[in-house]
Amino acid sequence: MNKKHNNSLVWFRRDLRDYDHAALSHALQESNHVFCIFIFDKEILNALKHKEDRRVEFIWESVKELKGSLREKKSDLIVTHDLASNAISRAIDEFKIDAIYANRDYEPHAIKRDEAIKNLAIKKNVAFYDFKDQVVFEKNEILTALDKPYTVFTPYKNNYLKKLNQITLPRFDIEPFIKNLAQFKSEPLLSLKDMGFQTTNLHDIKIHTGMKGGKLLVEDFKERMSLYKKTRDFPAIKGVSYLSVHLRFGTVSIRQLFRLALESFNEGSESWLNELIWREFYFQILFHRPDVAFGKAFKKEYELIAFENNPDYFKAWTEGKTGYPIVDAAMRQLNQTGFMHNRLRMIAASFLVKDLLVDWRWGEAYFAEKLIDFDLSANNGGWQWAASTGCDAQPWFRIFNPMTQSLRFDPQGKFIKKYIPELYSLDNDEIHAPWLSQKTQKIDYPKPIVDHASQRIKALALYKSVKS
Repeated sequence: MNKKHNNSLVWFRRDLRDYDHAALSHALQESNHVFCIFIFDKEILNALKHKEDRRVEFIWESVKELKGSLREKKSDLIVTHDLASNAISRAIDEFKIDAIYANRDYEPHAIKRDEAIKNLAIKKNVAFYDFKDQVVFEKNEILTALDKPYTVFTPYKNNYLKKLNQITLPRFDIEPFIKNLAQFKSEPLLSLKDMGFQTTNLHDIKIHTGMKGGKLLVEDFKERMSLYKKTRDFPAIKGVSYLSVHLRFGTVSIRQLFRLALESFNEGSESWLNELIWREFYFQILFHRPDVAFGKAFKKEYELIAFENNPDYFKAWTEGKTGYPIVDAAMRQLNQTGFMHNRLRMIAASFLVKDLLVDWRWGEAYFAEKLIDFDLSANNGGWQWAASTGCDAQPWFRIFNPMTQSLRFDPQGKFIKKYIPELYSLDNDEIHAPWLSQKTQKIDYPKPIVDHASQRIKALALYKSVKS
């Protein structure tokens, strides 16, 4: 059967797997020879502050596995460190490409980049196809009865579930069409050092990378999913899936995870499905309101909040030295591992904004720098939720009490003691507010930098001033 194209190029981005992959499946079915490429984009990498970046190392390890997998199939992965436009243009010329296949991205920078590549393809008389792959529903597929994007989660979720029940999740097969992978050998994988980066503690903290790492975590979570609703809020318990970084870089398939949740039929899988839908809710918010990616509050009246922005308070927060153990343990976990438990993200964010009265954008930027699973839509959505500036956010007058949150979600202080070992000698009653204990006079741990009750009153006044 005649194919639409002779030589096609599949451009991997945040979809680092060779199974259930929309762009790769379509390319293989429609082309005689399919070449694959991954670009370590200089425009993105050059903007990173630190050259020891766990995300870059996670990507590198995952690309290494993908390249090896394609080589086992007698093909290869072209890996280059360049601007996307340069790398794609060079590949078109070298391999006589007549079509480019990619999976869609929804961030403003990525949309702009892809438009530039589409224009390049037009100039070179090359077709460009993009596909939905990292979400189940995208763009305008879930709208209100008035054809408007949702700004409240629950009705969005209800409509989402209704539509989900009406479709069959597609499977983008690869194996039946493997023979159409181009048989060629590319250059050896460049090293992190070649790109100006260094290794991190990724292996020491046992972060599982690539498709194999994703599969390992999926299998592990299958055994615990039924307990997810009961355990997900307790950071000292192995309750969450730990799949967020794999979703971020596409080393697992979102459709695979939805199938897993839908096939399980228990309160844990239902709760986890809810979280997967929240992820897509934030994707559609970012798509319809790209201004939130540039520091704008979703609720525009909150642009007027005059945060105090004490730099010493912010520094203490980033270093895990606020004197509030649950907040400090959360921040130390982030700094040491690049991961923070979701309940702790809410606590730490609320504390920065409503106790320390620091602009949520400062915290959003810090998380963007540190989180290994950083995803623009979820990070922005989470911070605007905590700051009460976003869609369907925490009400402005609801302010987390860090001691109450600590007592409720880490009652025995196990998580706190793991990341603040200097408090190990404190008992369950003392560890949530160590400044009340006589023992802390001999412990090198800071006293609270602010009084929660006093700061709560100030925060309420600050928010009320823009609401009136």
